[in-house]
Amino acid sequence: MTAVIRTVLGDIAPEELGVCDAHDHLFVRTPALPGQELDDDEAALAELTAFAALGGRAVVQWTPWGMGPRTEDLPGLSRRSGVHIISATGMHQARHYARGGLERVYDGLAGLFIRELTEGRVRAGMIKVAGAYHRLDDHARHVMTAAAEAHHATDAPIGVHLEAGTAAPDVLHFLCDTQGVPAQRVILGHLHRFPDPRIHQQAAEAGVFLAFDGPSRVHHAADSHLLDSLAALADTGHAEQILLGGDTVTPAARSAADGPGIPFLLGGLRPRIERELGPDIASAIFTDNPARAFAAHWQRP
Repeated sequence: MTAVIRTVLGDIAPEELGVCDAHDHLFVRTPALPGQELDDDEAALAELTAFAALGGRAVVQWTPWGMGPRTEDLPGLSRRSGVHIISATGMHQARHYARGGLERVYDGLAGLFIRELTEGRVRAGMIKVAGAYHRLDDHARHVMTAAAEAHHATDAPIGVHLEAGTAAPDVLHFLCDTQGVPAQRVILGHLHRFPDPRIHQQAAEAGVFLAFDGPSRVHHAADSHLLDSLAALADTGHAEQILLGGDTVTPAARSAADGPGIPFLLGGLRPRIERELGPDIASAIFTDNPARAFAAHWQRP
């Protein structure tokens, strides 16, 4: 079976993905950020258009079930912008859902994830889960267990929100050792928020993909370590596991609102990476690695 990438317009060959923002949001809502919802179609289109003008060809939206992903609107945005979009199923931390909003699905999460990955007009291309700060709580274990079951049924990749970049070893142990998910099907997100080179190396040696996402937010002091973190991984032979994403989660973070937005990856970061780490590593990070990270030998239970 040939590996393909599941976009909102259908499955494509990995080599068709192109330059990719490996973790971002076009639409999202959460009680944790009241009044800061991303819910504007035209603003989302403007981000995609600006990204495409810089050579961007794909965006992976990590907005999971129940957080306003507006999945049904993504195909139209993809057609209008010419940018491939990969959507997510999965579940975030419990605090991102209204009180009492999880009960009706909580005991059937694996089935929910599988349906969103394999059924309907618009299908998800990945599963998003989340750890807690420096640990895995009961909610995280419950969701990750369901995500692992859905992975084994479909081969979908699993992207992990690491709260403040922490708990990577715990996530690896639980997903890979306990639940049997192959390391190369796991993407650890937000590693730049906890710029511990030993943790990064440990995760890289395990074989996972390492996502550095959300650069140049004002509140991220770890930005000054980003290039050093990427260089350290490249120097030890792990450049083929690095992914980059913008992780835009509020209207103020969009480029039209003077935030970095999705275009910053190519307009701001890519020239620095090409200059300091070389064009081959830049090409791996933005093109080759996402094509492997999000490709799957899709199965339908």
